[in-house]
Amino acid sequence: MACRISELVIDCADPERLAAFWSEVLGYVETGRDDDGSIEIGPPGAGSGGPQPTLVLSPGSDPRTGKLRLHIDVNPTDRDQDAELERLLALGARSADVGQTGTESWYVLSDPEGNEFCLLRSRIQPV
Repeated sequence: MACRISELVIDCADPERLAAFWSEVLGYVETGRDDDGSIEIGPPGAGSGGPQPTLVLSPGSDPRTGKLRLHIDVNPTDRDQDAELERLLALGARSADVGQTGTESWYVLSDPEGNEFCLLRSRIQPV
């Protein structure tokens, strides 16, 4: 038997803001809140344990000290990469420089709290 990723937890200063951002990026909805201020978001109607992992935005005050060792990659589902890049930037993503050469087929971005993620080129089917 193998494991499956069911949720990704992101420590953040402002769970509300990050939950709103990632919900718009991924088409997710809020699926739960914990007493500690954590907000879970996931695909509409699927909830935790569905075919796609949920995101848990957990309040934390520890400062980030360097490049993230893990990041999220996203693919457009209903438009080309350039159109999706425009949409993500309008939502509050920012271009991020992590040493890319400029010849990559992906864009490195950061969310409103500076967490890097990549927008890949290929369009994939929504789940």
